[in-house]
Amino acid sequence: MKTKMVLISGLTAALSLASAGALAQNGEVGTGPNPFSDCGIGAAVFPTNGVAAALSNVIWDVGTTAVTSATASPETCSGKNVQAAAFIMESYDNLIEESAQGNGENLATLMSIMDVSEEQREAVTLSLRQEAADVVGSEEYLTLSSQQKAEAFYNGLMKAVSQTG
Repeated sequence: MKTKMVLISGLTAALSLASAGALAQNGEVGTGPNPFSDCGIGAAVFPTNGVAAALSNVIWDVGTTAVTSATASPETCSGKNVQAAAFIMESYDNLIEESAQGNGENLATLMSIMDVSEEQREAVTLSLRQEAADVVGSEEYLTLSSQQKAEAFYNGLMKAVSQTG
């Protein structure tokens, strides 16, 4: 019962914040991105539907990841990072396989989305490969949802790119 109340409260908050985010984008309230509708996995999966993005973020982790990304680095709420997250969600199975191999079409596309230069690609791929191996080799990997797996891959990618940039 308590879990249902938390979820209902979170959904209500998400809808309110999604509405506020629409106002913020029009310049009427606030200046930054709305964390629930413009950030996180929800925005990556539903980039043109703020309400669906907000609901997804709340269902995913009560919106904490989206809020953290909006607060710590608002630039992650749009552009190539969102495109990369969406691409990872769509092609995770291929990306994890290609990461293990060290190359592949989807991996190359992801590197292009992230603007990784030709000179940096090998280093980014090696780092991403290690991050992916750590996740896949963990005890809880088989219990992770597809969204959790994609998020872990995304986080590994962001780490790999930041280490070589």
